[in-house]
Amino acid sequence: MRLNQDTPQDADGPHVLVRTEGRAGFLTLNRPRALNALTHAMVLGIDEALTAWEDDPAVETVVIQGAGARGLCAGGDIRAIYEDARAGGTETLGFWRDEYRLNARIARYPKPYVALMDGIVMGGGVGVSAHGSVRVVTERSRVAMPETGIGFVPDVGGTYLLSRTPGELGTHLALTGAQADAADALLTGLADHFVPSEDLPGLAEELTRAPAHEVLPRFARTAPPGRLAAARDWIDTAYTAPTVEEVIDRLLDSGITEAKESATTLLSRSPTALKVTLAALRRARVMDSLEAVLAVEFRLSHAALTSADLVEGIRAQVIDKDRAPRWTPATLAEVTEADVAAYFAERALP
Repeated sequence: MRLNQDTPQDADGPHVLVRTEGRAGFLTLNRPRALNALTHAMVLGIDEALTAWEDDPAVETVVIQGAGARGLCAGGDIRAIYEDARAGGTETLGFWRDEYRLNARIARYPKPYVALMDGIVMGGGVGVSAHGSVRVVTERSRVAMPETGIGFVPDVGGTYLLSRTPGELGTHLALTGAQADAADALLTGLADHFVPSEDLPGLAEELTRAPAHEVLPRFARTAPPGRLAAARDWIDTAYTAPTVEEVIDRLLDSGITEAKESATTLLSRSPTALKVTLAALRRARVMDSLEAVLAVEFRLSHAALTSADLVEGIRAQVIDKDRAPRWTPATLAEVTEADVAAYFAERALP
C-alpha cells in the first residue's frame, strides 16, 4: 500500500512510510531530524492506512515505529502550532480535531496495534502509541507528557491515561512533565512489555509471520528498575492535596530531596497550565470513556491556543531557547477559579 501523492516529503522522503509485509502493516513516522514530530498530514496518513487495513484480511497486525535512532515521536509540530497561535489562526484546531479522533480510533482498533515506543515518546507520540493494544518499551524509552512546560495541558488522551495510574503517579507525571523510563511506563500502565532495543528488528520481523500474542512472549524481558515505585509514598502524599499550592507545600515539607526538586520544577511551569491540568485530571478520573475525555481536552486545547502562555512557553523552550518564560499570570495565587473554569467552557468553532 502507498500513501496518496499529496503526502508531504522532504530530504527524508514521505513523512509516513506505509508498507505491508507478510501478516503485518507497518507505519513508520519518518521525520527523524524533527524527532518524527507529527503534522496534520501525518495524522491523516496514519488514519488512511488504518482505514485500508481494518477490513483487509491479509493484515492481521499493525505496527507503528519511528525512523532514526532517537525515538518514536516527540509530539506535535510545535513550531507550526506556535506560528498559528501567534497569527491568531485556527489551523491548529483542525489538526487537534483529527489527531484526537485518531487517538480514539487507535484505542478501539479491532486488530492488534503494536507500538514500538523506543527512545523519545512525548505528547502526540504518546497519543499514537499508548492507546494501542500492545505497547512495547525499551531501555531507551522516555515517555512523557511535558505540556505544562510550554503553557499547555496534557492532551491526546493524556489526562485519561494519567488519571488511571496507580495512586497519584500520573498526577506527578502530568504536572511536572517528568519522563517515565521503561519500568515506570509499565508501572503506570503506559506500556505492556519490555523488549531490549537490539531485539526490536527481530520482533518486527516475527510479527510478519505470527500473531502478536504468540510473538511477544518470546521477546519480552524484565525491565531494569525504575524510579517511581520507590517514590510512591511521597508522591501519593503530596499529590492528593486539593490544590497545586498545597501540592508544592507538601513536596517542600517532605524532607526528601527528589520531592523538593519536583516542587522546584512545578514552580517553573505555567501557573495556569498547572491548575487547569490538575482540574482536568480529576475530571478525567471519573469520566467513563476516552472519547468523553478527548472532548474535554479539545476545549482545553482550544482555550490554550488563544492564551498568552502557549506562545510564550514555546518561544522560551523551542524558538529562542532562553528557558525563561514569562507566564501570565506569573504566580499560582493570581490564577483564579474563574480562570480555570473558563478553559472548560464550550467554545464556538471558527
